[in-house]
Amino acid sequence: MKYVKIFKALSNEARLNILKWLKSPDLYFPPQNHSLDEDDFVNGVCVGSIKDKSGLSQSTTSEYLSILQDAGFLESKRIGQWTYFKRNEEFIKQLSNWIGKEL
Repeated sequence: MKYVKIFKALSNEARLNILKWLKSPDLYFPPQNHSLDEDDFVNGVCVGSIKDKSGLSQSTTSEYLSILQDAGFLESKRIGQWTYFKRNEEFIKQLSNWIGKEL
């Protein structure tokens, strides 16, 4: 794990909010319109929905999502012309275990 990159990604309130919102997407975002045959990406949220919820510009939203993905917190999938993001729960679990053991 890239711990410095991970903690830098968490050092921004908007990025923390995005992670929180994506934990329970049904509570924070409207129903998503991705294709039903993409069942392997359940709970994925379109970048546009994340942008609308955050109130950030498109470029800032994309940058923040990229930072979170690069650190390992998010997975993405392109479906048609849209990109959807969801939390990487396995990564978050591993990080939680590491924090519990090492810090």
